[in-house]
Amino acid sequence: MSATVWEITLLILLLVLGFDFAMAYVQRNRETTLRTAASWTVFYIVLAIAFGISLGHWATEQAQKEFFAGWLTEYSLSFDNLFVFVLILARLKVAKEKEQLVLLFGIAASLLLRGGFIAIGSLIISKFSWIFFFFGAFLIYTAYTLVKESEEKEWREGRFISYLRNKGASTFTLALIAIAMTDVLFAFDSIPAIFGLTKDPYIIVTANIFALMGLRQLYFLIGKLMTKLVYLTEGLSAILAFIGLKLLIEALHEQHWDRIGNFSIPHISLQLSLGFIILTLAVTAILSLIKTRGSELNE
Repeated sequence: MSATVWEITLLILLLVLGFDFAMAYVQRNRETTLRTAASWTVFYIVLAIAFGISLGHWATEQAQKEFFAGWLTEYSLSFDNLFVFVLILARLKVAKEKEQLVLLFGIAASLLLRGGFIAIGSLIISKFSWIFFFFGAFLIYTAYTLVKESEEKEWREGRFISYLRNKGASTFTLALIAIAMTDVLFAFDSIPAIFGLTKDPYIIVTANIFALMGLRQLYFLIGKLMTKLVYLTEGLSAILAFIGLKLLIEALHEQHWDRIGNFSIPHISLQLSLGFIILTLAVTAILSLIKTRGSELNE
């Protein structure tokens, strides 16, 4: 993308994010209604879809597919991140009127961390193509740990948070630190995941920004969704494992290892990746709804 496209895009996205953060600060001592949260969540989702569709007209069809694959993956991971936010704020008993400000800092920190990781990741990839072996293995390991820990429904504060609590740190401070630490962990997952779908810095940056837009409002909607999307973790695990495998295969091709004995190593196309992500999210949602509806009927 040209420098002009970068400048215009970043200016518009930063203005939108700035408006959202300003609104959060102004309303920091008020509870967000479900109607307001739903309206803004839909607005940001429509905005991301409109941007993705527009890419097919002024950029390329490949860029459009890469954006949707990246945005869906990052948005799903951000959604899972919010579930942890809910558990943290509930566990620490943060006052409702303070949640706006905690989320504001949490999402801003997430944006900065992802930006930094994207810059570092791009630099490493440009110099060391073998890093995809590490990224792929890391995503597959992350997928495994997600499945292994899927039964754990409660957030537990670590030793550092307990230490600060014993030293007299306020609940607000504890929440900010806990969410910042969570942001770091999720950034480690999200950046290798999107590098497995696209190497275009423009798509990587815009997909991440759109994935973080509206998360503050979405937070106030997901209380009930936490009990509905019971298979979200398994769905995310499948997506991360698939992208991890794709990265390992790409790493083999980068090293010109196209065959193992008589076996020809296949290429995983972007169309297949996008289709797998959409299908997995759809199946995850459907199975979750069937499971929870069955549970409600039994009760």
